[in-house]
Amino acid sequence: MDGKGRWMDNVMIERLWLSLKYECIYLHAFETGSEVRQGLKHWIDFYNTRCPHSSLDDRTSNEAYFARRIIKLAV
Repeated sequence: MDGKGRWMDNVMIERLWLSLKYECIYLHAFETGSEVRQGLKHWIDFYNTRCPHSSLDDRTSNEAYFARRIIKLAV
């Protein structure tokens, strides 16, 4: 089945939300909305800049993204 609603379209984002919930939300007892915002900001920063991913050849998300952008700009 191709097109809109295909299960493979959401695999990556569902994995991201699962990691976010188990590594950030469920581990901390946030009291206020500002604490939640700060906690999410800290986790997303960690995920993008310091957490290597096997699917990206053990590079961080930022390393993979910006390397691709530099290649596109050079062409």
